[in-house]
This record gives sequence, C-alpha cells and structure tokens, in this order.
Amino acid sequence: MIPYERRLQMLQLLEKTDIVSLEDFCNSLQGVSESTIRRDLKTLATEGQITLLRGGGACLKKGSYEIPVTSKTIQNVSEKEKIARYAASLVKDGEAIYLDSGSTTLRMVKHLREKQITIVTTNALIYPELQGSKIDCVIAGGEISITTASIRGTSTNSFLQKYYFDKAFIGASGFSSGAGINTPDMVEAEKKQIVKNNSEKSFILADSSKDGKSTLCKIFEIGEVPIICDKESELLIASENYIIV
Repeated sequence: MIPYERRLQMLQLLEKTDIVSLEDFCNSLQGVSESTIRRDLKTLATEGQITLLRGGGACLKKGSYEIPVTSKTIQNVSEKEKIARYAASLVKDGEAIYLDSGSTTLRMVKHLREKQITIVTTNALIYPELQGSKIDCVIAGGEISITTASIRGTSTNSFLQKYYFDKAFIGASGFSSGAGINTPDMVEAEKKQIVKNNSEKSFILADSSKDGKSTLCKIFEIGEVPIICDKESELLIASENYIIV
C-alpha cells in the first residue's frame, strides 16, 4: 500500500469517530507497523489535517484547516467524477464559465475538452488538463496557496470583479445547518462570493463527505446556491436547492 492510500484510510477512520487510538489504527491497517503509522500521523499533523493526542491517538482538526490538494485528489474519487461529469454537461458551446480551485472542479475539464467555451479560473493545476482541447482559458492573477493550488488574494478579487460568467462552478469545504456552505479561509470565501455575484447561474460542487461539516467561514446560506452532490440527505432535502447525481 502506497503512503497516500494508507493515510487516506487513516483519515477515513477519523471521519467515522472523533478520536482514533494508535491501537485502533494498528488493528484497522493490518500489516502496517506501528512505527509506520506513527510516521504517517506526524505527516498528517504537519499537513494540518489532524491533531496528535498524548498516547499516540489522533483526531481531525476542526474549523480552520484546508486539506492539501495532493490528499484531495485521492479521496472520494468516484463520487467526484460523477459530480464533475454532470456539472460539465450543464455547460453549452459559446459560454464563459468560472472554475474554482479544487479537485472536483478540476475533473470537469476533461469533460469540457470538445466544447468551444471560455474558462476563467483560479485553479493553478488546470494547465495540463487543457492540452489538445478547444477551450480558451483565462487564469486569474494573484497569490498561489501551495497547499490548495488556489489563486487568491486582493489582486485576484479585483481581477474577478471585471468578469461576468454564464455559469460558475464553486468548491466548498463543507455544508451544514449552522455554518452554511463554508470554507476555512475568509479570503477564499470573499472570492467565491464575488464570483457568485458576477454569474448568471452558480453551482456548488460538493461530495457527500462534506455534508454536515462546519469550517470557519460561511460563504453562502444553505439553499442560496444549488449543491451538486452524490447522495441525498436531510440537510439537502431541507434546503430545497440541490441536485443528486
């Protein structure tokens, strides 16, 4: 098992319960040594995804962290693929669209390659996906977050205020009844709000692992923007503004 897969399994264990002990990790990851698990826990703590506890256990960090894009790309792959494919089907030739940073929005590009459209994006990973496509692409200027591959900041917001989109496809870290559609970063929240205000239609792309999650900054109220998700829930039903793929 490669390190990414092993750490993904560890994160999935932590999603299911508040605290996981070192013994629980060892029992679940059969064949993996305790020393390897300790190293993986230190790596996840350095990335800001977990908090290490006395005795070797761990819990997920809440509220103020963003999972690194290298980890996101291997999480919930089939769910993200379904969401991305459906979202791309909403785009018509001749349209100008916004693609946000994030692994699900990035997956849209391969389903858009044959369409004659213009993409404006703050996703720093988009370039390799554009090769051989019919897409015209405008990449916003600004600072790049190394962790999330997101372009953002004051200059990014000023840039985006001058553009208007037929459709915008926006990422989020979570959505919950209390925190709404949310992100850990106020700068990211402001960027997404500008894009929504400058778009004819906007959509949130969020797989079901984000249902019920609350992070630091509310972007939109639940129901304000339709959420494209892979699984129905009581929260989505109550919002009356969602699409299940």
